[in-house]
Amino acid sequence: MLGGAVWAQAPAAAPAKQAPTQASPAKPAATRPAATPAASPAKPAAGAPAAAAAAKPAGNDPIVFSAGAKKMTKSQFDDMMANLPANLKNQLGGNTPEARRKLAEQLGEIYTYAAEARKLKIDEKPAVKLQLQLQTEGFLASNLYQQLLDQNKPTEAAEKAWFESHKDEFASAKARHILIRFKGSRVPLKKDQKDLTEEEALAKTNEIREKITKGEDFAALAKAESDDTGSGANGGDLGGAFGKGKMVPQFDQAVFSLPVGELSQPVKTQFGYHLIQVQERGAKPFDEVKPEIERRLQAEAAQKAMEAIKATGKPVLDEAYFGAAGPATEKQ
Repeated sequence: MLGGAVWAQAPAAAPAKQAPTQASPAKPAATRPAATPAASPAKPAAGAPAAAAAAKPAGNDPIVFSAGAKKMTKSQFDDMMANLPANLKNQLGGNTPEARRKLAEQLGEIYTYAAEARKLKIDEKPAVKLQLQLQTEGFLASNLYQQLLDQNKPTEAAEKAWFESHKDEFASAKARHILIRFKGSRVPLKKDQKDLTEEEALAKTNEIREKITKGEDFAALAKAESDDTGSGANGGDLGGAFGKGKMVPQFDQAVFSLPVGELSQPVKTQFGYHLIQVQERGAKPFDEVKPEIERRLQAEAAQKAMEAIKATGKPVLDEAYFGAAGPATEKQ
């Protein structure tokens, strides 16, 4: 019903990170579904139009919207636009005449349908009453979390202290590699290429390593031999700096422990055997990661506050009716 109504849509999801190439040692990005319930515009308070008319001459605050018994003055409609959630404002396109018309037309629809539903006493049905109650309670609970987020913005001193104790999380590196695939690898075979066993792939990797240690050019060998065709075409370069934890564990561990400039021993991953050379290693500066730290500390503080509130309101259940709590329930 009313699938096109902007207030009935869920907030837009965050843009996904670019997926790595199939031959890359990067881990596939994990996604999490948004948990925020869809917002609904607040109904104007009962009696508000009359109060507004009494406070201002009608010419200064004319009625700009009416749908059946529902009426709103210019100031009331402006207030509603101002209080719309940010994601809905973005969907409407801001606070332009076109955006206001779009919202007003959709409001007209929903008010008309809701008025007809009340005539048919749909709002008095027990199942409908229950659903409205649950939606109200859920919406309030969601907004409690948002308010706790707003109330728990960390100080810059707290952010810097957290950064100093978690610097390792913000390490970054630039590296290049040569990949030799083996049977079962997620990397596709090249045309007319032999599907090597693990033993054969390891032997080939060691041969290439010996050539590099004897002075042959890493980039030239990467172009000629690497089964990661994306980085191989660039001499094995992985395309700029990447953070700790962005690659598969074995590759990540090698990159952030190997001395800069040193050629690794063969490193086995699900892609094959890698020869890795770290070109640079450093850490992101505080100013670059400050927004991420702020979000993390805010979320942790808000979640802690939510848990404290939850602990004060643990329901008392009659076990004769609900049965005894199981282990999973007790942990909640």
